[in-house]
Amino acid sequence: MELKKIIQILEEIAPPELADDFDKGRIGLILGLEGDVKKIAVALDANSYVLKKAAEMKADMLITHHTLIFHPVNIISKYLADSLRIALENGISLYSMHTNYDRAEGGINDVLAARLRLKNIRSTEIGRMGEIEPCSSAELATHVSDCLQTPVMYAGEKEEIRKVMVIGGSGFRNEYLELARKNLVDAVISSELKHDILRAYEDLCLIDASHYATENPGMEALCPRLRNLTGIEVEFIDQPSGLRAVNYGPKNEEKEPCNQEETEKDSFELMLEEQSRNQIRSDYRRSLGNEYGRRYIE
Repeated sequence: MELKKIIQILEEIAPPELADDFDKGRIGLILGLEGDVKKIAVALDANSYVLKKAAEMKADMLITHHTLIFHPVNIISKYLADSLRIALENGISLYSMHTNYDRAEGGINDVLAARLRLKNIRSTEIGRMGEIEPCSSAELATHVSDCLQTPVMYAGEKEEIRKVMVIGGSGFRNEYLELARKNLVDAVISSELKHDILRAYEDLCLIDASHYATENPGMEALCPRLRNLTGIEVEFIDQPSGLRAVNYGPKNEEKEPCNQEETEKDSFELMLEEQSRNQIRSDYRRSLGNEYGRRYIE
């Protein structure tokens, strides 16, 4: 299929005019190469790992949510040069659909809301709002973790959460959270929760489910749509973020107490002793003077 025909299909799925102003000039066809497209690769990011995988599967086009080049480039880094080299040497055209695909029907946020099994879903400025069976903050966080297969962090203890707002990617922003408050939302699920936001919105349950896990399902869901619309082979490239979580606190109250405090005390005392010895050496060198003193003490 011709590249321009695929672009037309992609723009019907996620119209460019839906994108935020900061995305203008950063979405759409990023690298257009000649030739028909016989195979498409889809991924969240356009990095060297994904491009190598796309080359291995002999894809002619890579469609991603995040573009390869977001900020203007004055100096080409080795990372960017390597990524572009892979694309150019293997004839891979690059296309990005970012905030326009966040807002689009059937896009990132619709898929996220469906994955979390929200009911009575409706669109907001960029995310989605929906309802769930009443549950506590901890229960909802566990549900999100299970549905997205990812570690989560959460703040804001609530015993009965009914209304939820989801925003794929970094959605913990004042304008979106104020919208949540206005619509009497109990919990917001997004990623990249900052300390100042956490403090300013203590009345909400805020669940951080990671950038990758909240956006990746939407890109994966794009694959069957493209297969049906283009009739050509489309393959998804998964690259998990690798984030892990460690729970704070003892798992068993009868467990032997940790001796970390004693170890830290010993380490602190050793440090003081070493500093004291160094000071004595330094003072003694000065008292002996010059080269003879240094040879003697060392």
